Amino acid sequence: MKEVDVIDKNRRCFLRAATTAVGGIGLAAASVPFFSYWMPSADTEAAAAPMRITIGQLKEGEQFTVPWRGMPVWVIRRTPAMLDTLPKLDNTLRDPLSEQDQQPEYCKNTHRSIKPEYFIAIGICTHLGCVPTYRPDAGSISPDWLGGFYCPCHGSKYDLAGRVYQNVPAPLNLKIPRHMYVSDTEIVIGEDKDGVQGAISIS
Repeated sequence: MKEVDVIDKNRRCFLRAATTAVGGIGLAAASVPFFSYWMPSADTEAAAAPMRITIGQLKEGEQFTVPWRGMPVWVIRRTPAMLDTLPKLDNTLRDPLSEQDQQPEYCKNTHRSIKPEYFIAIGICTHLGCVPTYRPDAGSISPDWLGGFYCPCHGSKYDLAGRVYQNVPAPLNLKIPRHMYVSDTEIVIGEDKDGVQGAISIS
């Protein structure tokens, strides 16, 4: 083989390798925006993170709402009189014993909460996703109304533990998110294991 042919062959091999390398780098560079498009933004990650809430300011009978994962989360401090109404309603409710999977196991009780006084729920009607209104006053919806949550869109009703009434469009009790107490006046929404690292705070 002539020396010229050897040099030419080596040159072609070098050019082929260089072209492949440059093409690979170009493909990787082009892929970065594509894959980063699918990565959640910092705001999205923060919205999905567990959230610490201060509840010590709530007075008896009061409700406040915080946004979490794009949903309204209710925190309500129930009075002893409100809690007394719950056992009286079993015959009028669709799922009085909370047998459907709408709450963590530790909230599968009459008051559907860790502490009877505080009720924490996702404030979205289980019919079509409307937001019910908090109607704690007895008789404000009907003469037999003992207080609870009323969805004005289609007439679904829930008691003060978020249990749905019979003969309304909503098929399920209100959803109870995973949560835990980190002190007498603070809870974390979205976490029920040890530790709250990464939780954002709302007071």
